[in-house]
Amino acid sequence: MKEAELKALISLLDDPDVEIFNQVEQQLIIYGPEVVPQLEASWESSFDPLSQTRIENIIHKIQFEQVQNDLQLWALQNNDDLLEGLLIVNRYQYPNLDENIVQYQLAELRRNAWFQLMYDMSPLEKVKLLNNIIFREFGLSGNTTNYHDPQNSFLHKVLETKKGNPISLACIYSIVAQKLDIPIYGINLPKHFVVAYIEEEHQSPLFYINVFNRGQVMKHDDIYSFLKQLNLPPKEEFTLPCSNIAIIKRVLRNLTTAYDNLGNMQKKEEISSLLNLLNDFN
Repeated sequence: MKEAELKALISLLDDPDVEIFNQVEQQLIIYGPEVVPQLEASWESSFDPLSQTRIENIIHKIQFEQVQNDLQLWALQNNDDLLEGLLIVNRYQYPNLDENIVQYQLAELRRNAWFQLMYDMSPLEKVKLLNNIIFREFGLSGNTTNYHDPQNSFLHKVLETKKGNPISLACIYSIVAQKLDIPIYGINLPKHFVVAYIEEEHQSPLFYINVFNRGQVMKHDDIYSFLKQLNLPPKEEFTLPCSNIAIIKRVLRNLTTAYDNLGNMQKKEEISSLLNLLNDFN
């Protein structure tokens, strides 16, 4: 699209005729992310509150549509990459984030553990090493004072504040572990997400890890007792590794609850629509 044509469209954003504005808005949304820089520049140079509000809304609609497209494509073609799924969720609230920062922080955690990792370490010794690097040295911990804060679900904010909810901490823990070829995967336990060290030959958990409690090791009986307290049977869906799509679904469900608690119905509805996109996938 020619720059002159785009400028002409943007100049109509303060038009009082709602029908004209709706046509302009729709056209800009169709053009997609490539027009966002020009819209941002127009917002900065504008002194009209109506025009600025309209620009903000259009930019959000464009970026949200991109998140929807990215999430659907990830579910179809790239759902073995949990980190990418989490970064897509992150883009909902932070579309302009330099995602290399997240990649670097995770790589640094992996490198710090790798320096101390020994080939003949037992599974428990490897978990103790990860706990030392992630919880004691880096300082990651559960956000017990503001458990339902939506920021607990955005990966870069968890790494920045070093506080998160059970699933965000579990994601960081398992991503770092898998980068070290340590077979630790997410377990979709009701009410409390954990991870497990998987015995690779039989693909079954050797033991479980409560990441929200600084990497506390849990036995099978601990998991069964927890499920019994919830009046739930020890079904495989609660005790064996879950898919990355299931993890992202749970992250999105946490966000809908968080925004509902804050009374932000627009964000709740938008996150719910992202969740609906994944309902066709296992």
